[in-house]
Amino acid sequence: MVFAQVVIGPPGSGKTTYCEGMRQYLEGVGRQVAIINLDPANDALPYTAAADVRDLVSAAGAASEGELGPNGALVYCLEYLEANLDWLTDALARLSGHYVLLDMPGQVELYTHHGSVRAILQALERADHRLVAVHLVDAHHCADAAKFISVLLVTLSTMVQLELPQVNFLSKIDLVEAYGQLAFNLDFYTDVADPAALLPCLQAAAGSARDTPFNRRHAALNAAICELVDDFSLVQFGTIDISDRASVARALRSIDKANGYCFGAAETQEDFFSAAAADADFGSDHLADIQERYMDRLRQEHPDG
Repeated sequence: MVFAQVVIGPPGSGKTTYCEGMRQYLEGVGRQVAIINLDPANDALPYTAAADVRDLVSAAGAASEGELGPNGALVYCLEYLEANLDWLTDALARLSGHYVLLDMPGQVELYTHHGSVRAILQALERADHRLVAVHLVDAHHCADAAKFISVLLVTLSTMVQLELPQVNFLSKIDLVEAYGQLAFNLDFYTDVADPAALLPCLQAAAGSARDTPFNRRHAALNAAICELVDDFSLVQFGTIDISDRASVARALRSIDKANGYCFGAAETQEDFFSAAAADADFGSDHLADIQERYMDRLRQEHPDG
């Protein structure tokens, strides 16, 4: 049996950086950890992979041989991995006793409606591997209401499609103040208690250049998406700054609960105390600290505001 994080998220959300940072933290608290690269297009790994899917199939090779575009090549590679799953199960068998990070590709379609990733992960679960999907979303989406609503829908679709325990994080949270002014406090974006409150941010003033039939129809679609997300009440986010030890400890506490590691694996003394020092779930004190730093930045930039 292997405990593993399945690290997913859109391109640029920081998956590979997260894997390397989490590896360093886990080794620091005494766990044996290994990273498996399952992104056939990732040719710039900052870590030494215990197994690399490019040894089986690569996006560049698939694109060349099959005359495929970048998206088609990734789909082909994941279908090929599904058909040759013994490569992955053999790699995991060699890592018995390790805590594993699966560095996944960033193509959103692989998690929202294509079946190969789900089939692969379900096969691993049937082999008694304990998995949790760690879904990373760049925190800059919080500064744009339309983007954040899109993120909510993609996150919900991923949770429904993969059928795994899933923990969602706003990544690069240390840079949130650089992305522009937020319409609400940070806990609004993490709790997702009332997504419809974002709708006024999208409405165009009557008679303005943006007040078009298309945008009015789009507003109705946004309202329907917010209602859908709210009806399911599944989407929430933690925050993570992979360079901050306390932030990683809080994230790991939630992840360990989701994949059962804290219930079914012996922890070292340091590991235990690191987890105990973190919030039980995502917590709120650190959100207040981040929000205060954000407000300080705004006060410096707008002293008369």
